[in-house]
Amino acid sequence: MKTQATVSQPSAVSGAPLLQVSGALFGIIAVILIAAWLAKRFGFGGRTASSRGLKVTASSTVGPRERVVIVDVEDARLVLGVTPTNINLLHKLPPAPVDSEAVNEKNVDFQSVMKNLLKRSGRS
Repeated sequence: MKTQATVSQPSAVSGAPLLQVSGALFGIIAVILIAAWLAKRFGFGGRTASSRGLKVTASSTVGPRERVVIVDVEDARLVLGVTPTNINLLHKLPPAPVDSEAVNEKNVDFQSVMKNLLKRSGRS
């Protein structure tokens, strides 16, 4: 009795492993995005700069990548020159007084603020 052995040719690799890897990758990305959304929604992230007593009250562009900003901190107001590589302190002011008129005039334009600052420091 002779038995005939048949040799089968290997078939082309099906797309099942590729689908499994793609599905797992999609699942991991979805879990990361959901976790980030939940952390933001329920406040697990770090505190923002404004909640720590730092607030930018005015800003003006003076060049293609340079700005002058006024920053309110807890005990002073700082006029800063900001470039892509560094930040320079241009002037330090006492903290802004808290009164009803100052609260109503929050939309003062930057040009008038800078003129007042320059007059106070003796530069015209």
